[in-house]
Amino acid sequence: MSKAKITVVGAGNVGATAAHIAASKGLGDVVLIDIVEGLAEGKALDIAEAKGVYASAGNLTGITDWDMTADSDIVIVTSGLARKPGMSRDDLLAKNAGIVKSVTEQIVRTSPDSFTIVVCNPLDVMTYVAAKISGFEKNRVMGMAGALDSARFACFIAEELNCNIGDIQGVLMGGHGDDMVPLPRFTSVAGIPLTELMKQDRIDVHIERARRGGIEIVNLMGTSAYYAPAAGAVKMAEAILQDKKSIMSCCAYCEDEYNIGGAFVGVPVILGAGGVEKVVRLNLNDEELADLAVSVSHVRELVTVVDKMV
Repeated sequence: MSKAKITVVGAGNVGATAAHIAASKGLGDVVLIDIVEGLAEGKALDIAEAKGVYASAGNLTGITDWDMTADSDIVIVTSGLARKPGMSRDDLLAKNAGIVKSVTEQIVRTSPDSFTIVVCNPLDVMTYVAAKISGFEKNRVMGMAGALDSARFACFIAEELNCNIGDIQGVLMGGHGDDMVPLPRFTSVAGIPLTELMKQDRIDVHIERARRGGIEIVNLMGTSAYYAPAAGAVKMAEAILQDKKSIMSCCAYCEDEYNIGGAFVGVPVILGAGGVEKVVRLNLNDEELADLAVSVSHVRELVTVVDKMV
């Protein structure tokens, strides 16, 4: 059986961390690529030297040449800009849409049978751009956000309940941002519904914190999160490469599911060797459906803008 090949695009904080985690897990041969000469090569060398401290099964190569990514099984796209002072939302959309378009064209050229996991923001819209430009089947293009948002929600719940975070299964839906839709009715701790363990006012506090999880970290350290986003992306890649049939939230294409009508948004899915093998349909109540519809509408607004750019 041939070894899997994972390409991570972008050797910044998220990309380098994702490459490190994937290599440490021994998921396959990992290729880290960046347009900045020496950046990916240097980080790959640093990670390789860390093997002298602790054993790691995976190989990691840093490159600038896209041809060396050929025949990748998974491509994790982390390249993109953070919003800067004076930059409008449309400016950020235009710049990152251009980056994702260029990256996706290279993915199509070098790894036409790969699965693409998008990490850069605005997440749901950039996932749409990757799908539009690639023309890949919708099950082969997905965004990382749900895995990250669920992890944040679980972290805050575990802190309050003083329980094992591994016992928590969080469910979040909608766009990645302030109007995402955490679902406490479907979030459980060792099979026990969260609503049985925590009062609603405390649940609401953690929902709001999960929604603003990204900006909380930016305000603390002046840059975006990278450990948790990278871990979320690698968890998705692992589920696909090892055909785990894992149920987790991620940005996936929905048509008739939840009456979404054709959009990439956060929903619970089954991830396996076929990529997004199934969107899990939950019996949402009227309030949850309404919140989801609002979140999806905001994603559609950004898609309308970006459609004129790519």
